[in-house]
Amino acid sequence: MPIDARIAKDPSGAERRGQPRSAVELDAHVREMGTTGTEARVLNISSDGFMAETSTEHEVGARVWLILPGRERASAIVRWTAAGKLGAQFAEPLSEEALGQIGG
Repeated sequence: MPIDARIAKDPSGAERRGQPRSAVELDAHVREMGTTGTEARVLNISSDGFMAETSTEHEVGARVWLILPGRERASAIVRWTAAGKLGAQFAEPLSEEALGQIGG
């Protein structure tokens, strides 16, 4: 069965994922700039990005905020979407300290 997926092309030709991701299950909120956002479940995370399940469709290239309860929000760019999931790259990598607090 085909999956409807949208994936951004990386014009630099660089590796799409710079750091290994840690598997997690975190309740979060994903909000596109200028919207109220939606609940999400982060499934993996690294200093460079994350993958989350969400019921809201996001366009590849959209800027979003990842908001984890009790933590600073992080700006990211949606790089791909498929079957109720999205992958996003943080605008600024998370510090090792911040990642450790999240559990990644």
